Amino acid sequence: MCGIAGIVNLFEPNPPSLDILKRMIGVMQYRGPDESGVFCDDWAGLCHARLSIIDLGGGSQPMCNEDGTLWVVYNGEIYNYRELRIDLLAQGHRFKTVSDTEVIIHAYEEKGEACLNDFNGQFAFALWDSRKKELFLARDRVGVRPLHYTVFDRRLIFASEIKSIFISPEIPREIDPVSLDQVFTFWTTLPGRTMFKGVKELLPGHWVKANNGKITTGKYWDIPLYHRDEQLSAESPLQLEERIQAILSDSVRLRLRADVPVGTYLSGGLDSSGVSALVVRELGADIHTFGIRFEESAFDEGPFQKEMSGFLNTHHHEIHATNEKIGEAFADVVWHCEKPLLRTAPVPLYLLSKLVNELGVKVVLTGEASDEFFGGYDIFKEMQIRRFWARRPESLIRPLLIGKLYPDIFKNPVLKKTLPAFFSQNMQDTDDPLYSHRIRWSNTAKGKFFFSEAVKKNIGDYSGLDELINVLPPDFSRFDNLGKAQFLEIDVFLGNYLLSSQGDRVAMAHSIEIRLPFLDHRLLEFAGRIPSLWKILGMSEKHILKKSFKGILPESIISRVKHPYRAPIHHSLLHTKSGEYHRTLLNEKCIDDFGMFNGKMVSQLVTKLMRPNAASEVDGMTLTGILSAQIIHQKFIENFRSIDVPLANLHVLIDKRASR
Repeated sequence: MCGIAGIVNLFEPNPPSLDILKRMIGVMQYRGPDESGVFCDDWAGLCHARLSIIDLGGGSQPMCNEDGTLWVVYNGEIYNYRELRIDLLAQGHRFKTVSDTEVIIHAYEEKGEACLNDFNGQFAFALWDSRKKELFLARDRVGVRPLHYTVFDRRLIFASEIKSIFISPEIPREIDPVSLDQVFTFWTTLPGRTMFKGVKELLPGHWVKANNGKITTGKYWDIPLYHRDEQLSAESPLQLEERIQAILSDSVRLRLRADVPVGTYLSGGLDSSGVSALVVRELGADIHTFGIRFEESAFDEGPFQKEMSGFLNTHHHEIHATNEKIGEAFADVVWHCEKPLLRTAPVPLYLLSKLVNELGVKVVLTGEASDEFFGGYDIFKEMQIRRFWARRPESLIRPLLIGKLYPDIFKNPVLKKTLPAFFSQNMQDTDDPLYSHRIRWSNTAKGKFFFSEAVKKNIGDYSGLDELINVLPPDFSRFDNLGKAQFLEIDVFLGNYLLSSQGDRVAMAHSIEIRLPFLDHRLLEFAGRIPSLWKILGMSEKHILKKSFKGILPESIISRVKHPYRAPIHHSLLHTKSGEYHRTLLNEKCIDDFGMFNGKMVSQLVTKLMRPNAASEVDGMTLTGILSAQIIHQKFIENFRSIDVPLANLHVLIDKRASR
């Protein structure tokens, strides 16, 4: 992948500072350590840090069309670029490289924003048309690649990461209390919002145009969760299985296009195992796979990784994510994620990408996003159980199904008595559009009890839940029950947390490009047409996907109980060497100085968590959220520094014709 940034004047020519542009790209050069480029004219400046994946010798950016009037900086991959290139050549376009970057330029010349519908990929890019004085920004369908922007002092400033925007000294840096409230509700901000006032994130599946002081937005893709019977597939289960396998296999084939070594992440679960098996089938067995081990057995999947790597005969590599290492890396991970975290789960993935980098692999295929589209999460089954229970609320048998869903929790005799009451909250409000997720979000929101009075005053009567309801699709009520739950998980959590904090941010921190075969838009659109019955059959999650892997994976992997990916919290953050730094940020004075939380209450929480076996899951998430918010405040507000980074293979292009 790469990093992109730029400054565009909205009303009159005013050449951007070349020094600022260099520093904007320098602050995130880990996204593209191989090469750097800057383009400037009287109106705009674009900059790029390149991680060379395709056309290593000819894909330098910024890149222009034949007459130098259309310029692009681009972060991502268009996997079907070869096919699109053939079509564009037939339409008379001429190419000087064999890169996917140049395909974007000519496709835009041919179709304008409609070209986005043709792209099969993960991308964020900016196109500057020097004739029209027009900027075009676009982001992939589900938000694999980040793109942020702000408008300030008659300029639009954009970048892959917010820290790059903050290089411009005039840009105010202030944490948004409403965004903090959202994080402590949804685990992340709602789509389009960032942690900082005035800085937006371009929505997945959207584009933005800026021309003559006017900014317009457009949407080119919707989450494909169909609800009308005539839109659902009438194919038999066997036909569905064959179609899934065919599309996924082709998705893997396209995502193996690279001029550098490619590996896979292998957790030992269904999704990563399936992707790894398809990679081996495509390329042969000489593949590098990578997995995470934990010192705490509750989090570890090592035996399944060993089984799968042996079955596929891959070169398997592991990192041991000890509590010590998780604690040591936590602050760095928050710096890269640019928003508070309620989980430490991104940290082991950050450590894993470091190992991948050290072994000389630049690209890894991963199994993320199958759970969202094929019905893999416990929260989906929990929703179905609660709806079933709500039809007979007096039943003593129906609530026992929750115990089958969470058997480890129900082994605790105290929790076994209290959890049915917990899961029965608002159980009969089945018309609630947030029915599937409201319990989770209400539980998370207990952390807002620790907000300072000033933050509570600034938030006022705002409700993130009400805001979310107000922006749901007009036909949301016509989705079936699973479709509603899937939509919420995809729209709120997938792009804003999973693909960001556990995806792009921690991989690109070590210059690793992740590719996600399950997010091929052809597969998503087909999955949207599969009846919910075949996604979750009884208590069997991802039923149709499991069937599609028959003959590809061992039965032991297909039938194993799903193991949610998690990582230790308070044992990593407070009980390790890094705990001294963390406790400094969590002490009463520092908490009160930064002003987001109540120092006395946080101090009491830390004291509680220092005692053995005193922490609940909510306590751990609250601690993580408070600590990471303190780190965000320290690194971005109190102590933000523009560090001059020597740029790799820098080339600068100045267009003096633009003022004509």
